Amino acid sequence: MTKQEEILKLKTEKNAVILAHYYAEGQVQDIADYVGDSFYLSKVAAKLESDIIIFAGVRFMAECAKMLNPAKTVLLPDERADCFMAHMIDNEYIKQMRQQYDDLAVVCYINSTTETKTYADVCVTSSNAVNIVKKLPQKNILFIPDKNLGRYVAEKVPEKNFIFNDGFCPIHEHMRMEQIQELKQEHPQAEILAHPECNEAIIKIADYIGSTSGIIDYAANSNKQEFIIATEIGVKHKLEQDALSNKFYFTARVPKCLNMKLNTLENVLQALKNGGSGIEVDRELAKQAVKPLEKMMELA
Repeated sequence: MTKQEEILKLKTEKNAVILAHYYAEGQVQDIADYVGDSFYLSKVAAKLESDIIIFAGVRFMAECAKMLNPAKTVLLPDERADCFMAHMIDNEYIKQMRQQYDDLAVVCYINSTTETKTYADVCVTSSNAVNIVKKLPQKNILFIPDKNLGRYVAEKVPEKNFIFNDGFCPIHEHMRMEQIQELKQEHPQAEILAHPECNEAIIKIADYIGSTSGIIDYAANSNKQEFIIATEIGVKHKLEQDALSNKFYFTARVPKCLNMKLNTLENVLQALKNGGSGIEVDRELAKQAVKPLEKMMELA
């Protein structure tokens, strides 16, 4: 019996469901019940009826799933899988900004810790941030923790006053515009599709800016056939599935999230067999942290 067959067998026996982010390895995406970006997976997690959720992503994603499904067992295949950006905010800074600004909404990217979410008014993802911020009644927006997504949203919602935190995704922040331009010289017909977590230099030269799912949908529905992709390499698996005849180019310095790549067939299988790394969220923290997640679902 192959690992894939064993996973499918155990999943049925234990009434388990596997969620995988687009940045997970292709083999893991292939055995998942649901594959998507953070917003899609959050919506799925809120409606699941399984007993066990295996989340092939990073810790903040599994914690969100646990808060939305407190009675279920949520397992992270590898306990080391974490998001660096999620820790790039000092919660004392949020308190200071609340004292400094009247009429302030704390808008928290879902890529954040459970504790940070307790200080937020609403969570957002790259898919829905612009839409949600437009709907908020507050004039002042403290956007945490990602400065790049925050600046992108600010450009789309100029009527609001934005305060930014200095957090970022290392994969997107350190992607170099020069390498994107080199690819453009090699493939002049290719369109540049960028994630809003990218640094400002790349955002300025992109033909399309959108979430992971947005990039996939754009490429699948475009009449173009060549694309320079400015996001994590894991998305290539879905891009090639949806548009086999298209060509996708990534920078020479491969944008790879090593934490996402900790999710493997082997540790998904071990999680099903032995319980893996069970996610627990402090009950009192969860009561507060789930509120901005629920607000996100409502507004989005």
